[in-house]
Amino acid sequence: MPFVIRLVLVAALLAGCSHKPAPQVSFRDPTRPIYSLAGFDSARLSGAWHQVAGFGAKCSGGVIDVAALAHFDLCLPEGQRQGRGAMVATKPGRFDLQGIGPLWVLWADADDRTVVLGTPSGAYGFILNRDPSLPSDRLNAARDILAFDGYDVGQLDVY
Repeated sequence: MPFVIRLVLVAALLAGCSHKPAPQVSFRDPTRPIYSLAGFDSARLSGAWHQVAGFGAKCSGGVIDVAALAHFDLCLPEGQRQGRGAMVATKPGRFDLQGIGPLWVLWADADDRTVVLGTPSGAYGFILNRDPSLPSDRLNAARDILAFDGYDVGQLDVY
């Protein structure tokens, strides 16, 4: 067998064995528009928040403390993730959290007790609340916002 043919066969075999990255999971319909809260003042996120609902892994929620550096222990689709990093506003209502990626504020109640964060890709979506327990009226409002932005709320876990 000529050398060139053997080389092509070996290359084809190796290509078939190469590791392909897993497709990114999305919890929202990417054909649906998604909206961030354009008038959101980033100072409203300062302080401690409890993760009371989210998509993906079966964990028990988490916490995030937003200051000069955000400290987080969040339940994300890939599991519980801890870390700290800068949370930089990229536009009003849009942030980039070092170690997590872009997060958009989809909704916040008028008294800054509850906030819904998500991503255009649908890879992340969760509800944060100042207290560990979320009243049903705000939970229903947060679910409605997630559904409006194309999330499959049937996959939302409330902790």
